Amino acid sequence: MQHVLTPELILDAYSQGLFPMAYSAESPYVHWVCPEDRGQLSITDIHFPRRLIKTIRNEPYRIKINADFSGVVAMCGENTPTRPETWINDSIRDVFIKLHKMGHAHSVEAWNDEGELVGGLYGLAMGGAFFGESMFSRATDASKITLAHLVARLWKGGFVLLDTQFVNEHLEQFGVYEVTHEQYLMQLTEALSHRVDFCLSDDDIDEGDLVRAYFEMRKSQG
Repeated sequence: MQHVLTPELILDAYSQGLFPMAYSAESPYVHWVCPEDRGQLSITDIHFPRRLIKTIRNEPYRIKINADFSGVVAMCGENTPTRPETWINDSIRDVFIKLHKMGHAHSVEAWNDEGELVGGLYGLAMGGAFFGESMFSRATDASKITLAHLVARLWKGGFVLLDTQFVNEHLEQFGVYEVTHEQYLMQLTEALSHRVDFCLSDDDIDEGDLVRAYFEMRKSQG
């Protein structure tokens, strides 16, 4: 069905457990999806292999927040050999850029020493819920590292729900799990009541310090 996607429509849909997907990047049509089982990642107990944690601590990329949101969405929407089709069409891209300008959508980005955007993810924040939309990587571990910085930020900011929409092979390495639609709606209702801070009210926060504090928290909890 062809819809005019507006920020208000997206926010209302997500608050009810719905989200849009296009049939392809070229298609003007979207369909609304409401999975019977919903994918989630734990914010505090997401699985990171020891090798990856060591790489994260070595800070191979410069991590930025919301520096090039539209660039992240564009690269997430590109067809690749491992992802020949994408569900991000022009209307989805445009409405999320509007949501970003309104402060509802955010990106976590990895930049190399040459100043190139080489990995990232973006999603929608509502209350204490973060809805992960898509991620991309053009360099070793770039998207995985941005995911670590995302969960560190969600933990620090007081978020309680990280929605992945679906379970897939890529997310299985991080311990993705499913809950039923009924469970999800109860979690979502509770999460939306939280007052949180994705940007952490400090533009000068050091990403390295943030992710180190996150892993120290995990270590202290065993």
